[in-house]
Amino acid sequence: MSIVLISLAVFFILLFLGVPIVVSIGVSCIMIWLQDPSIVTTPAYTFQAMTASLDSFVLVAVPLFILSGQIMAKGGIAAKLFNFFSYFIGKFRAGLPITVIVTCLFYGAISGSGPATAAAVGAMTIPVLTGMGYSLSFAAAIVAVAGGLGVIIPPSIPMIMYGSATGASVGDLFIAGVVPGILIALCMIIYSIFYCRKNPPDMKKLEDNYKELHSKSFGNLFFKSFLALLAPVIILGGIYSGIFTPTEAATISVVYALVISLFVYRTLKITELPMIIKESLGSIAPVLIIVGVSSVFGRALALLQVTDAISGFILTTFPGKVAVLLFINLLLLFIGCVMDTTPAILIFAPILWPICEAMGMSTIHFGIIMVCNLAIGFVTPPVGINLFVTSGITGVPVMKLSKHALPFILAFAVALLVITFVPAISLCLL
Repeated sequence: MSIVLISLAVFFILLFLGVPIVVSIGVSCIMIWLQDPSIVTTPAYTFQAMTASLDSFVLVAVPLFILSGQIMAKGGIAAKLFNFFSYFIGKFRAGLPITVIVTCLFYGAISGSGPATAAAVGAMTIPVLTGMGYSLSFAAAIVAVAGGLGVIIPPSIPMIMYGSATGASVGDLFIAGVVPGILIALCMIIYSIFYCRKNPPDMKKLEDNYKELHSKSFGNLFFKSFLALLAPVIILGGIYSGIFTPTEAATISVVYALVISLFVYRTLKITELPMIIKESLGSIAPVLIIVGVSSVFGRALALLQVTDAISGFILTTFPGKVAVLLFINLLLLFIGCVMDTTPAILIFAPILWPICEAMGMSTIHFGIIMVCNLAIGFVTPPVGINLFVTSGITGVPVMKLSKHALPFILAFAVALLVITFVPAISLCLL
């Protein structure tokens, strides 16, 4: 156990010093080998194991969904979704903030990424909200937190990672994420209504904007929005009906994004595709490297029987299922604050899942709990990548932004508790 403690200590020290996560995990693997040469985590083995861990049909979906999200972002899909929902509820005090949340909900069903959702929706909606008299900090906070819905509503890249780490069905995880994502969105909507009653926007500007939107042809607006709304229906419908696998769905999403962006909306030019692919590779490469090195670290921990030791400690220390689940939620919230989603899932899912299995919990239910917890990490410092994304868009300092995001995070946490202790919310569609 001393080997594990020293290696984990090295890992977290390097992490807090700002060393890249890949290097931190790699050094920790080598530390295990240096302390016990019988645990094969030499540099040569680490490289071979990293390569082998990426030889997975399921993981092919990750780069494809990232590429699809980039194409959709450049194609201006978020704007079409926002205008469509604004047409119906844009005249109410909380109409536009609710529209932002619903747009993030639908855009997350296209991109599969929290930061991508926050960036695409935020760049377009924040200027609109501030122009209508909503506070800049409030607008940025709502986008940052609602962007987290991008990893809960399927398709979800973290769910693919969880399925790869635990063997759970990615298709079942996708389906199980629908109702929890809607519940979280509803909790955020309730707070938005309460906030806008206390801090109303400029109702004259709101009314003018609503009239301008209605002066346009609804048929034209519906046609443009319909194809964007159809994307998640095609992806989820195909998976749910068994027509194609999640990986095949990712391929279809890329083709669909290209067709509607290039030939229907014509918001994208063929000459822009090389740059989009280059930007996508910039996001894909770090994720896949982290997957590889995390799998090596996980194997080393398994050989050292860390999973059994931690399971025994938690189950004997915390009396009852409720106490264990509360502890795991708090642990995951802390992990989400200091670690990115992908390594957090790949390292801790194999450790924590056996504990929940011992209590009779479904692997799908625990996967939803884990992803929801880590989604909160998108808006909690020091990592809080959605905070940095929206801060970059608005210029609002991250700490000020996190303060305004706190009520939304609390709403998110309330939904998380319900999801944790009411398994039917995650499993009702399976």
